[in-house]
Amino acid sequence: MTDTPAYGLWTLVIINSAIFIIFAFSFTKPRTRRDWRSFGGFSAFIVALFAEMYGFPLTIYLLSGWLSRRYPQLDLFSHDAGHLWSTLLGGRENPHFGALHILSSLFIAGGFILLASAWKVLYGVQQRQQLATEGPYARVRHPQYDAFVLIMFGFLLQWPTILTLLMFPILVIMYVRLARQEEREMRAAFGEAYDQWAARTPAFIPRTGAAGDVSPRHGGQATTP
Repeated sequence: MTDTPAYGLWTLVIINSAIFIIFAFSFTKPRTRRDWRSFGGFSAFIVALFAEMYGFPLTIYLLSGWLSRRYPQLDLFSHDAGHLWSTLLGGRENPHFGALHILSSLFIAGGFILLASAWKVLYGVQQRQQLATEGPYARVRHPQYDAFVLIMFGFLLQWPTILTLLMFPILVIMYVRLARQEEREMRAAFGEAYDQWAARTPAFIPRTGAAGDVSPRHGGQATTP
């Protein structure tokens, strides 16, 4: 058993939540109600995650009976035990250096890189009142929603909890619905230019072939994340 407390560290909950939320905010700059719904769902996921990672381990508590019977030598309330995938897969190494943790870090980093690159393109076209069709928007129509999903999936690989596992599919559905609403608005604003770009560019999953592009022909309101 460890003498160092792994939980009840609410200052770390606040600091880590703030870091990731502010970092995401710096790339999304929510303005509309849709923007705030998208960003708010992501922020709720982050707070729920770190509240269990450093605050109160609700998932470990609820599963403690089963975990103690299956893994009698496991210190349930140590930090390492919270990496449940590593525990369930029988990992004996430090979970922070395991394959799942490394993979999760790649998903999280990739998500933030995608978020940053999408915002860079989006900011430019908003100034020119054009349709975003370059950079990540040449591969998918909604890269910023993809970025949020990648980040959340990465955290689920690293530290799964009952609450975040339940939240994840709900948030994915919410992002799909927000994307459909955004598409209707962009079609109304850009007309044929949007239809041509949308016909060549998948909504969320990029094609393996060459990315299509279409030059904006109509003025109007710039696309938003």
